[in-house]
Amino acid sequence: MYERILVPTDGSTVAEAAVDHALDIAGRYGAEVHALYVADTDAIAYGVGAEQVDRIRQGKFERMDDLREEAKAATGDVAERGAERGLTVHEHHAGGKPHRLIADYAEDEDIDLVVMGSHGRAGVRRALLGSVTERTLRSTDVPVLVVDYQGVQTRESATNNRADAGDDTDRADAGDDTDRAATDGDTEGTGDN
Repeated sequence: MYERILVPTDGSTVAEAAVDHALDIAGRYGAEVHALYVADTDAIAYGVGAEQVDRIRQGKFERMDDLREEAKAATGDVAERGAERGLTVHEHHAGGKPHRLIADYAEDEDIDLVVMGSHGRAGVRRALLGSVTERTLRSTDVPVLVVDYQGVQTRESATNNRADAGDDTDRADAGDDTDRAATDGDTEGTGDN
């Protein structure tokens, strides 16, 4: 059913929850995972010059150490976690309008499912969804699984809980949280372009 899964990530806690779902689904279906980091040029254009914005749109982050490191950390985390599960993960960095680049990447790479967080690092929420998520839903025909952070326990807090407890009893609790979050996410694909 799913051969190629796209997970846009900005390294935020909500994106991390989406990554967990994407990797679980990929493992179940033997799918490859595409980790996509998009630098929103509209959000950063005021702080950099036109030449830098052009390089960002081309995905060339070489001379922008902070942006390059943020992108590598976000997609590298997906690749590392995927490798631990024996999954193939492709990393891609781009710059532009996130919803458009996500939709274009999904079409260009013949993606079967997009798994993304309900909102990103900016935390701006429009009604129930962040604007990038909302716009992505309207920009692609590919099914989109939206993962809401509420109720999802992060890997770090789950690890800390296990370490504090000194045993594996919290593993079941972490799984319960993840399973509940899966029912909270909406799988939706729209044809509105």
